[in-house]
Amino acid sequence: MKSLLPITLAMLVTVAAHPLGAATINVGRSDVPLTVPAGYAEGDATPLVVLLHGYTSSGARQESYMKFGKLVDEFGFLYLTPDGTIEKSERENRFWNATAACCDTYQSNVDDSSYLRKLIEAVKSQYTVDENRIFLIGHSNGGFMSHRMAFDHPDTIAAIVSLAGGSLLEMNGPAPAHPVNVLQIHGTDDGTVKYAGGTFRAGVRYPGATETVEKWVTYNDADAEKIELVEKIDLDRSLDGSETTITRFDKRGTIELWTIHDGKHVPRLSDGFTRHVLEWLFDHPKT
Repeated sequence: MKSLLPITLAMLVTVAAHPLGAATINVGRSDVPLTVPAGYAEGDATPLVVLLHGYTSSGARQESYMKFGKLVDEFGFLYLTPDGTIEKSERENRFWNATAACCDTYQSNVDDSSYLRKLIEAVKSQYTVDENRIFLIGHSNGGFMSHRMAFDHPDTIAAIVSLAGGSLLEMNGPAPAHPVNVLQIHGTDDGTVKYAGGTFRAGVRYPGATETVEKWVTYNDADAEKIELVEKIDLDRSLDGSETTITRFDKRGTIELWTIHDGKHVPRLSDGFTRHVLEWLFDHPKT
């Protein structure tokens, strides 16, 4: 069910002497690093990008892998790298409670959808955020969480990119007035979140890459036109040539699948990966 909870900023704390450079945002869970671009000016609408880490990882580790921070000044966006909850296990892994399949293994029932919405609202209360360019990028469990946010908060999220994640199994209800643009990136040789879908726990299935895209197409507009692009791109440095193909559905919002042929769950990202992703996001504002 979509979250209709009211957003409160009563617990908002910002720990920053100056709005430029490094800052933090806190809505009651922990301090979340916020990077502010060098060219930021109050009153100028600035895009916001939120990076969501995979299961067992953290915001800092996800950034060290994907390196979107190095393009903050060039693209001019505010950049949040939050941490998920530490699960109650001996390993104390961090996770996002995204879908029934992934990844609240110990049934904490933490409401990460509302938490992330509050984080976004907190940034909006302190900085001039471009309402049409609020983006999420997630890997694995973070990809599942990006899909959840797109479904729960289409009024807020303009576009998401999911690397090796998956959508909710059930996407019921009327399509939003302004659909979220969705980019699913997935390797065909992913042994953790399988390209064709699978189960993490007995009886709990997650959709594969193609099914995820088809669910969004059906939810937004079943009559969307399917286009197989001739162009290929290089996203994985460990594979020869331009190994990634692009399938696009366009009508009410854009839904795309970038298939990394022979790609693994944690691909060795090419030098162009971050730029490809950011350019796609910036080309898909909320309309």
